[in-house]
Amino acid sequence: MSARPVRVVVARFSRTRFFRRYGPRMMPPLERFAARVTGGRRGPLSGAVVPSLKLHSVGAKTGEPRETLLMCCPLDDGTIYITGSNFARPEHPAWTWNLIAHPDVEVDYRGERRAVRAELVTDEEREETWRVLEENWPGYRGYERASGRVLRVFRLVPR
Repeated sequence: MSARPVRVVVARFSRTRFFRRYGPRMMPPLERFAARVTGGRRGPLSGAVVPSLKLHSVGAKTGEPRETLLMCCPLDDGTIYITGSNFARPEHPAWTWNLIAHPDVEVDYRGERRAVRAELVTDEEREETWRVLEENWPGYRGYERASGRVLRVFRLVPR
């Protein structure tokens, strides 16, 4: 069975007012628990429906190491897209500031640690990038409309 029909249903739920209100509190602890229970061999809970990774970055202000679990959109060439949707909140998530300040990062993806460089998708690339993202996560651009801001989309390129 294809994951797409399941993703359509889950994507619709993830755009509800209920999920946008409670998801930010519920999902991170559940994702951390799932990653710990599986020893990182399987993706977080959302990884069962959509690919996920753990981002290892450096704090923009503190310089301290940071870890963030994120859904992602992998491409065949090894590139991975990540989006700063922040549950459709009006502010950009902190990890996006970290990538702007320190773009050379690492990710844990499919049980493998990878060194990547984060590149902010340009305005010229946005429409095509959103087409690819919505193939992976139907209706995802709704987060951009609901947040009232232009979401930051990053391309993680192997280095």
